[in-house]
Amino acid sequence: MKQTLILLSTISIFFFFTTSLQAQTPADTIPYKERFGLRVGIDLSKPLRTLLDEDYRGLEILGDYRVYKNYYIAAELGNEQLPFDADNVRVTANGSYIKLGVDYNAYDNWAGMENVIFAGLRYGFSTFSQTLEEYQIYSVNQYFPPTRIEGPFETSGLTASWVEFILGIKVELLRNLYLGGNLQLKRRISQSTPANFDNLVIPGFNRTYDGSAFGVGYGYNISYLIPLYKKAN
Repeated sequence: MKQTLILLSTISIFFFFTTSLQAQTPADTIPYKERFGLRVGIDLSKPLRTLLDEDYRGLEILGDYRVYKNYYIAAELGNEQLPFDADNVRVTANGSYIKLGVDYNAYDNWAGMENVIFAGLRYGFSTFSQTLEEYQIYSVNQYFPPTRIEGPFETSGLTASWVEFILGIKVELLRNLYLGGNLQLKRRISQSTPANFDNLVIPGFNRTYDGSAFGVGYGYNISYLIPLYKKAN
């Protein structure tokens, strides 16, 4: 019984001094303010591919706006001339697209850091034309050379839509200047096609595949943050 009373007295004294010490320790009353604003940039992969591939032309402008601590409204607007060249067919698609959606930043920054590791969802819509440059007529008789039909045969007024899941990163290199990259998994929702043919490439969606509505994409970008206001964290 005596040992129990001594133990309880010791614990009481310990909590008394701990509480007194905490009461005397000044709290950090300086709030850290995070920047909210509009970030705009371009996809660097498309101008680079334009320089390396003489049949390709592309430009994409992107942006996001921070609406809450970890949530952003995001959009991409672009134009592409996409070639497809195989042994038996050569096609070029030319058109514009827009992608709208949201991003969630899963990275917990330290005070003063504003890097982004995000997952996002987009709805994409494209309007384009497809030009059949040339194609080869298949024949079971290989004695004679295959017959090649040369175009161009253009079909305009085509459309396509899709949903897109995106994973990416944006790192602040300099004050307000960000370098980023992303991977995209796409699922086609709808499309209009030329008569007796199919869309082999779609601007904004990229390559299509027989028997599958899925597609993939990638990008790496540079962007600049325009701070509009700050909120205390």
